[in-house]
Amino acid sequence: MGKIMTRMGDGVRVEMTADEVRKDLEAGSQDAAERANVPVLIDDEINYLMDLFQSKDRVVGVETGKEVCLSYDNMTSKIKRAHIPISKIQQLLLFERGLGADTLELTHIDYSFKQCKHVVQYEKPNMEQAVLQTIAPIFYGAMPNLGLYSEPDGPVTNPGDLLPQGKLAEAQQAYEEMAEYAIKDMVYVGSELYEKAGADGINFDTTAASGDAEFYAALKAVEILHEKYPDMGIEMGMSGEFILGMHGDIAYDGVRLAGLFPQDQVKLAQKAGVTIFGPAINILTNDSLPYNLARSLVFTKACSEASDIPIHANLGMGVGGVPLTLTPPLDALSRASKAHVEICRLDGL
Repeated sequence: MGKIMTRMGDGVRVEMTADEVRKDLEAGSQDAAERANVPVLIDDEINYLMDLFQSKDRVVGVETGKEVCLSYDNMTSKIKRAHIPISKIQQLLLFERGLGADTLELTHIDYSFKQCKHVVQYEKPNMEQAVLQTIAPIFYGAMPNLGLYSEPDGPVTNPGDLLPQGKLAEAQQAYEEMAEYAIKDMVYVGSELYEKAGADGINFDTTAASGDAEFYAALKAVEILHEKYPDMGIEMGMSGEFILGMHGDIAYDGVRLAGLFPQDQVKLAQKAGVTIFGPAINILTNDSLPYNLARSLVFTKACSEASDIPIHANLGMGVGGVPLTLTPPLDALSRASKAHVEICRLDGL
């Protein structure tokens, strides 16, 4: 009696007692609150989550009137993963008219701005045709992916080779050079797709995966694009809840970027010109879903409360309290989605 069926962070199904679920919810909430120096979930929110996990329904949803818009990343690669051989534009039409997508995103299969730069002249006619054939707002999306600018893939000495040699200043300089290359590519691709092909906006996805220097590069690119095109929609989805200090000292607008949590990340993104921000809270695969979901909610709620722009929390494979599996299980995904929308008062997912 009293067993609750849930999952671990890697998607494995487990049974837990109500006491175990509550204990994990409180522990996950406490962990996030201590790390980010933000409030824990209140008792009413813990009780809400208990009801959510105790529900026998396989799939749950938000209450009527609390529906939110969805935005997407790497949209025109999703259908290909299912081995359905249709064009990018056909995929967008399928998402819009068959699946009811609120927004659309055209992408290159090699989902990084550096790689998109080489095919941008081919992507522009794709965007032109997509805009003509669809109704929903359409982004062009890619990742900053700063790692592509270091050897052996790029022109800059790899900081990973310099650091073991104790060349800290040289490694920092390398990160700064990589950032400048990335800024040029992001501004170029964004300008071409927006000004010359009619995109409604640009999506910077998995931002800061390479740490603070990458976050800096993305913020500077956003700043330049926003100044050039004040009406451009700019979405920034993060890669994790904590900015890794790979450079350590790099700053934007006088704020050191290393160590920032979502409630501080969004303030800088907003200042740079981002119009939709997506906090990403990484899953801990060895911990339960209740632990991970409570942890994600604490970070995301603080981010939402600190923001003056729409928040579309990242929920998917391995982020936002969703298990790290290639195809997220619906029982876990729907519970995470419902909880984030209703507790964090999000504008979207």
